[in-house]
Amino acid sequence: MQNQIHSFQNPKIKLLNQLKEKSRIRKKEKLFIIEGQREISLAIRGGYILKQVYYCSSILSFEEVSILINHHPEPVELFEITPEIYQKLAYRETTEGILATAILKDLDIKNFKLSSKIPLILVAEAPEKPGNIGALLRTADAAQLDAVFIANPKTDIYNPNIIRSSIGCLFTNNIATGSSLDIINFLRHQNINIYGAALQASVNYHTQDYTKPTAIVVGTEATGLSEDFLSHTTQNIKIPMNGIIDSMNVSVAAGILIFEAKRQRGFN
Repeated sequence: MQNQIHSFQNPKIKLLNQLKEKSRIRKKEKLFIIEGQREISLAIRGGYILKQVYYCSSILSFEEVSILINHHPEPVELFEITPEIYQKLAYRETTEGILATAILKDLDIKNFKLSSKIPLILVAEAPEKPGNIGALLRTADAAQLDAVFIANPKTDIYNPNIIRSSIGCLFTNNIATGSSLDIINFLRHQNINIYGAALQASVNYHTQDYTKPTAIVVGTEATGLSEDFLSHTTQNIKIPMNGIIDSMNVSVAAGILIFEAKRQRGFN
């Protein structure tokens, strides 16, 4: 069933604006916003439950919306909104005429279950910039990692800018969050080797064996890894660099390390 909304003062539109802007509202309502046809399709495939779909019929027809959500496991409320309302809600420069609200997933590491016996995991400690988080998730998707763990996240994982910068890879990865110590405890309990990207007591990254259960841990470009991780790594690893500076973008570094591990595993 679909309804029409013409007013900016409609309570649902007001809530959408709050979900878009405020992490505390997302946590309180246990909802977040997804914008874009690809992103909504990936969210459905990733097991997310949509609550409402809002579309602008001058951009996307009712029939196209129906096809897009055809594989959703339960009925979804549909709302047709005006172009003016849509433009106010949209946060992307390129428009696709559709937004949805979806239910937050429980991402707590304490409830996470690994399916692989020889997992390859990316751990990002204290990432703050949505663009970096999005790029890490895109890299993880490209490598088909078994999991991505975010330790001490400084940004709400369901921030619209993370969804946008990840081009929907927030929904294609197995993600868990927790404190650094919670994630370290999980990895150690699962007998997973921890390789920390750090200069202290490090060896060149390509000298290590990543064919066993492996977690590659990256920190922020500004401060690197915390002492919690540095004191629990199996081995610290570094990427040899010949330039004047001794750091690179965290997502670039993660990509180099991850795909060395994939190379050793025969890209399986």
